[in-house]
Amino acid sequence: MKPADPQSRTGKYRILKAALRPGNHVMRWQLQHGLAPRAFALLETVGRRTGQPCHTCVGNGLIGDTFWLVAAHGQQADWVRNISKESRVRVLVNHRWRSGTATLMPEDDPGLRSRTLPYRWDAAIGRAIATRPLTVRIDLDRESAAAGSHGIGSAAE
Repeated sequence: MKPADPQSRTGKYRILKAALRPGNHVMRWQLQHGLAPRAFALLETVGRRTGQPCHTCVGNGLIGDTFWLVAAHGQQADWVRNISKESRVRVLVNHRWRSGTATLMPEDDPGLRSRTLPYRWDAAIGRAIATRPLTVRIDLDRESAAAGSHGIGSAAE
């Protein structure tokens, strides 16, 4: 049997994306206003078609100057596809924007990686709903403290 095309989207992914959309909008607003639990962060990528900032709620995988993510749906997720085109990202974590460079890590074991993340209950949920998990490492810039609503690569950084 031929392996699934990593770019195609499964029915499970489509259903989960639609079901989780309202909660993600609420969580995004909470993150932007400093009201979300510390277990979550906001990832900003550059839209691969629009070139505009795109925001996605993710688990808080901050360990030192590295931010770890396990994309539960791998290349099906728009934010992963965006990173494939433009690796510069920002993360709003612990009430602070940090810039960095994302790397997709298909050789990494996403199940094992998720067990090393700071908020293991969130990672366990991710493992339960995953279709094609993929590890993503973001190497954060050390001096980065991008302000407010400035986009990736803006003159303010």
